[in-house]
Amino acid sequence: MKTILLKFAGPLQSWGTHSHFETRHTDFYPSKSAVIGLLAAALGYGRDEDEKIRRLNTLDFAVRIDQQGRIIKDFQTAKKYDIKSEFKKVTQAYVTTRYYIEDAVFLVALSSADEQLVTEIERALRRPYFQLFMGRRSVPVLADFLVDIVDVGAIEALKKESWQAARWFMKKEKASSVRLTIIADKKLLDKKALAMPRRDVVSSFSQKNRRFAYRYEVQIAVDLTNPMAINAREEHDIWEQLGE
Repeated sequence: MKTILLKFAGPLQSWGTHSHFETRHTDFYPSKSAVIGLLAAALGYGRDEDEKIRRLNTLDFAVRIDQQGRIIKDFQTAKKYDIKSEFKKVTQAYVTTRYYIEDAVFLVALSSADEQLVTEIERALRRPYFQLFMGRRSVPVLADFLVDIVDVGAIEALKKESWQAARWFMKKEKASSVRLTIIADKKLLDKKALAMPRRDVVSSFSQKNRRFAYRYEVQIAVDLTNPMAINAREEHDIWEQLGE
């Protein structure tokens, strides 16, 4: 079993699973379908290559919330032009409402027993065919988003990997350890735990007929060491209040 660890961090992210028309929502943490879309872009798959994309559904998926951000709302104006007219007149203008997650950090684990598939994905992530985004084209991934490739399952990888939050966020937590939430495919955790459905299984990304099925998620908590706790007690940092 091999697991790919990806970090999604930055000023803004957006992970919608139920957006329609002029209102574009976001969930509170990354969706499996969005991450599969990112992998498909890295591999150079077209939107209509359903069989290739559905193969990625076989990957085990889990996400750890390292730094919970907050939801913000943005208004954007879209315009439709008459390209046939001499002066390209605006024929329609409307406002779209778009939601984003601000200042969040997530650690995503994708695992599979198919080592050839994992190797293929790793190679594509290092040299992606298309630009990679965190849910929307306005928010590209950061340079350090590929964290590691490890020889354990998704849950064990998330339990072992160090806390990925920003330093300023870690300093706010005075305790020597922090409790983080892991949300994963139901089959990866206790089957007796409460499972919640999410419309998050890719059937097709085709613009003519996008289709998604449901999967079930389960949550657990994990305790990790806070590397900034000792420094916070022993040092007086005059810049701490200003952040990074």
